[in-house]
Amino acid sequence: MVDRVAYAACLRLARQHYENFPVASWLLPAASRPHIAAIYAFARTADDLADEGALAADRRLALLDSWRAQLHGAVQGRTPADPASDDGLILRALAETIRTCRLDVGLFDDLLSAFRQDVTTHRYESWDDVLDYCRRSANPIGRLVLRVAGHRETVLDAHADAICTALQLTNFWQDLARDWTMGRLYVPLSLVRCAGADESDLGRGQISAAWRRVLLDVSGRTRAFFAAGRPLARLVGGRLGWELRATWAGGVRVLDRLEAVGFDVFRARPMLGWGDVVPIGRTMLRGF
Repeated sequence: MVDRVAYAACLRLARQHYENFPVASWLLPAASRPHIAAIYAFARTADDLADEGALAADRRLALLDSWRAQLHGAVQGRTPADPASDDGLILRALAETIRTCRLDVGLFDDLLSAFRQDVTTHRYESWDDVLDYCRRSANPIGRLVLRVAGHRETVLDAHADAICTALQLTNFWQDLARDWTMGRLYVPLSLVRCAGADESDLGRGQISAAWRRVLLDVSGRTRAFFAAGRPLARLVGGRLGWELRATWAGGVRVLDRLEAVGFDVFRARPMLGWGDVVPIGRTMLRGF
């Protein structure tokens, strides 16, 4: 039986948040939208738990561990403690999605491990360290979307991983100022030192020439991941293919906007708006 009330709650949550990519949009087949919304709602809730700055780190970790335990319990058939609450509705919907779409719960565990890392780790020494975070924070989402659509091919997973890593990296550069206020920096320290950049500039809300150099470097690396993932939309085809085109084009457009303002995200955080519809649409129609 489809838990319509629970899925409706997940869809409402998905549509309340700004993202660089469409979440359960009309481009997707109607049957897939509730499942994608349930996955998003679970991840969004976990992300909010990790970012709850008013709580001590050990309390946030405990809440994330509880969220994981509740998920596993729901998958095993246990009713959430408060099934009518927002959390209970999300767990009800996601448990049904996992059963219906035969999803690997380990992918959700990977997501939660990344959210836990956000609580405990605030600097990354190497590019590989950042990519390992992306492997767990972003790539599971792409694989879950493919599974919901019935795709389990290794080659598609590789392209999806590339796109999701690119989207996560783009979000890092877009949210540099926001993350800095929370004590986090995702730009690898090895690249920061190589460019001669100084964190004290960020403390003054300044993007110096050295920071522009390092951000242009990581932006170029991000574009390489977008390029590696580009074939996915054509390979899956159909309505999911169009959703992937929109996601890909939106991510690249954010990078374009960041580069256009010299990465000065302390002055203004580049966001997608109505003015981006035409260029994104053009890319969707001609760029694949």
